[in-house]
Amino acid sequence: MTARELVSRVVVEYRRVLVPLGVVTLINVGLYALLVYPLSLKVDASERRAAAARTQLLAAEAEDRSTRATVARAEKARGDLQRFYSDLLPTGVESARRMTYAKLANLADEHGLTIARRTYDPDDSHRGHLKKLSIRMSLTGEYRDIRQFLHALETSPEFIVIEDVSVAEGSQPGAPLSVSVRMATYFAGAPDGA
Repeated sequence: MTARELVSRVVVEYRRVLVPLGVVTLINVGLYALLVYPLSLKVDASERRAAAARTQLLAAEAEDRSTRATVARAEKARGDLQRFYSDLLPTGVESARRMTYAKLANLADEHGLTIARRTYDPDDSHRGHLKKLSIRMSLTGEYRDIRQFLHALETSPEFIVIEDVSVAEGSQPGAPLSVSVRMATYFAGAPDGA
């Protein structure tokens, strides 16, 4: 008996079982093709969208943290600036002049320097909330004392900025040095146009 005959015989003898199995198999294939496969594609697409949404959520959370940190730094800077205006800066030109006049005289005395001349000029060209008071001071004394004076001025809590320093020797041998210091301090003023 050949293989073909054997298959024909099995089909004929087991037709009652094979036909329902074939029908069930076709129904399964049909259900898979019509329902299961399209649903699996939808599930895969949904999983990809969910993964993309998770990635976007993580990026948005990181951006939110960064933005909140930036806002917190800006608030701290705003508070620091307000403290700078209220605690460190004089409130007007007269207050700035009084603060620097006494401070500079005390520092010069502490370091054995003699004040030869001192001038104060408000700088009207300076625009904005801060106003500038220019200070020029001529002193005489020893080099070591001048250095200590400048160091004490730079490290003092008062907001006095050294803009320029020039030192000249005295005309006589052994004469004290002459130093000219150009400084500035700032004070809170009304903004321009207010």
